[in-house]
Amino acid sequence: MAQWTSAVGAAQLARLLNSQQERPAGPGARRPPAYRALADGVRLLVLEGRVPVAARLPAERELALSLSVSRTTVAAAYEALRAEGFLESRRGAGSWTAVPAGNPLPARGLEPLPPEALGSMIDLGCAALPAPEPWLTRAVQGALEELPPYAHTHGDYPAGLPALRETLAERYTARGIPTMPEQIMVTTGAMGAIDAICHLFSGRGERIAVESPSYANILQLMREAGARLVPVAMAEGLAGWDMDRWRQVLRDAAPRLAYVVADFHNPTGALADEDQRRRLVDAARSAGTVLVVDETMSELHLDEGLALPRPVCGFDPAGSTVVTVGSASKAFWAGMRIGWVRAAPDVIRSLVAARAYADLGTPVLEQLAVNWLLSTGGWEQAVDVRRDQARENRDALVAALRRELPSWEFDVPSGGLTLWVRTGGLSGSRLAEVGERVGVRVPSGPRFGVDGAFEGYVRLPFTVGGAVADEAAARLAAAARLVEKGASGGTEPPRTFVA
Repeated sequence: MAQWTSAVGAAQLARLLNSQQERPAGPGARRPPAYRALADGVRLLVLEGRVPVAARLPAERELALSLSVSRTTVAAAYEALRAEGFLESRRGAGSWTAVPAGNPLPARGLEPLPPEALGSMIDLGCAALPAPEPWLTRAVQGALEELPPYAHTHGDYPAGLPALRETLAERYTARGIPTMPEQIMVTTGAMGAIDAICHLFSGRGERIAVESPSYANILQLMREAGARLVPVAMAEGLAGWDMDRWRQVLRDAAPRLAYVVADFHNPTGALADEDQRRRLVDAARSAGTVLVVDETMSELHLDEGLALPRPVCGFDPAGSTVVTVGSASKAFWAGMRIGWVRAAPDVIRSLVAARAYADLGTPVLEQLAVNWLLSTGGWEQAVDVRRDQARENRDALVAALRRELPSWEFDVPSGGLTLWVRTGGLSGSRLAEVGERVGVRVPSGPRFGVDGAFEGYVRLPFTVGGAVADEAAARLAAAARLVEKGASGGTEPPRTFVA
């Protein structure tokens, strides 16, 4: 019986390998043999999760033709991968990817680092801050006080608790977007909201237009749902959307859905202006595309005096084009798995009806906690603290990077939780791999792209500050030196840090 569960074609593997841009070798540096470079490329694809574990690789002759190398080179690369535990083979069944014993399976998204590993590893993989206290404790206590009447019911509220739906509707209305509770569905986080939207609007094989780069976990969610992702390049720096490209993609590809982050985009931090929002809604309406707008970062504006544009749904008064997703996870705490959808009432009814075959509903206690925060002023106080913390962390990280890695390039966003960094020609995948060895965990650029894009980038969140930010930058610099020395076999011992 074959041990592989999927297959990677020769042309597809060649395209993924070619996306791994190498930094030009410096004077005196030795390039690895061709077979070694090929083996390292495949190993990185497996570690990144871009080639699944247990995926059948193409035959040696097929891959050699696609890469324009000799069959001997491919055979030697496969043999090296087998020796390292990244490839298994059987006569008549072919060769398939694997991971060596003791190695964790590659993450398909950006899962949090286990708490027990935090003592030795600086985690820059997850853009989430610790819970703001005492507001979390107060919210849970307030929820417990309000729980008894709900405990006498069945506890299933597929659309969400009526009280929380009303509170969320009032908040949209206060922002200048008249909203009824019937336009709100409470979900289990923003991921639960977008998963429900994708299943309602987009069947397997349907096109979904996405920003390029975009949020890695959402991209993977859409891939798992069988969507055909259509990337739309962002404008340079913090300029936001490239409207000419958006109009062309919406016109030519006619995607069923489009997913965007207008407010402090993840990962770039860009803030779309009002003209861009208006024009994108108009273009989506003309194309018949449903625009899914992720507002999870919208309250994390960090610079004083920043003028915020109207919400995207404010440019869709009929409610026929824009579906908005919000969440408590970024602005308050990732452990508070409460999200919501704002859409036309008929869309909400369809989402609620479909939920009977998914998760039935969202935990009542957490909904009561969020409602307590939103209705008592605790939310505003906690988010103010969150902004101060993120601003201090951002400024500390920026200063440390400019000191330790002056060749790395980035634009400092005015809000959000992430910095999108060009790594001076180094491979983001190799930096992520080597970073684990020197004690810093960082997601590489290709996680945020489609088909191997953004190899020369990493995403750094505003989750550490002070001395930890300094140490994180120092470890990244150590990883960068190791990557640069990789061709000549340079080594550097791991660093130890005590917070």
